[in-house]
Amino acid sequence: MSRSMKYILFMGVILSLVLAACGSAAPTETSATEAPVSTEVPVTETAAPAIAELILATTTSTQDSGLLDVLIPIFQEQTGYIVQTVAVGSGAAIKMGEEGNADVLLVHAPAAEKVLMEAGFGKDRLLVMHNDFVIVGPADDPAGINGLSTTIEAFQAIADTGVNFITRGDDSGTHKMELSLWGKTTAEPAGQAWYVDSGQGMGATLTIASERQAYTLTDRATYLANKDNLELEILFEGDAALLNIYHVITVNPEKWEKTNYEGAMAFAEFMVSDEAQAIIGEFGVDTFGQPLFFPDAGKTEAELGLD
Repeated sequence: MSRSMKYILFMGVILSLVLAACGSAAPTETSATEAPVSTEVPVTETAAPAIAELILATTTSTQDSGLLDVLIPIFQEQTGYIVQTVAVGSGAAIKMGEEGNADVLLVHAPAAEKVLMEAGFGKDRLLVMHNDFVIVGPADDPAGINGLSTTIEAFQAIADTGVNFITRGDDSGTHKMELSLWGKTTAEPAGQAWYVDSGQGMGATLTIASERQAYTLTDRATYLANKDNLELEILFEGDAALLNIYHVITVNPEKWEKTNYEGAMAFAEFMVSDEAQAIIGEFGVDTFGQPLFFPDAGKTEAELGLD
């Protein structure tokens, strides 16, 4: 091959390399169809719990108020547990714990709770929140309890006038409170025509009281959550005797080895966490202008008036 031909070939190779280099240069604009590179940190998924199902036995008030509809989905998403909620009276919920038919309890019957703990059926008991009980009834207040000084006076006035009173009669925390209040009066309501047993939860009992234009004792949260559908007014409130305190209790795995204690403890810790306590403190404000519950994690029972 002649020197001139070799030179031409050499220059062709050089030109090809230059063109290739120019063709691989980064474009000045991103194509509209080209996906941008993500700068987000990948979310680390929580490991699935060994036993996912968690049975929560709780009061109808926490269910009827709507609070658990907010809290439980957050807990499930964060932990992977699947909560099966059984909403009954506190007495029935505590019984479920005694019989090993629940993993964790959320109840408001302090005296019965202490019996459960002393018998060894409960392992951990944490203060969660409080609200209060109120007496509701027809707006015309036929027993004249509005303005009385004490709850005992209000209950006595209802008995003395024989105006209908609807009792839950279900061994719930509310029913236990009601019976303790009657016990401080001279009245003996059981068997009286004006003393009507609903045998149902708080929401249903309020409905019956509204239909019959009767009085009843209710937690404030359930009343406020249902008041638009009721013809009842709060007629007595504010007495220290009407404080309503909730605890979360884990069922003791030493009594019931199949209890999901790990899940129960996770739920208990969630309920007293800063996140859950903030939600509890704000729940109801946007709808009712006031919270339905007050967070109490970290407080002592003495601070709330309990011995």
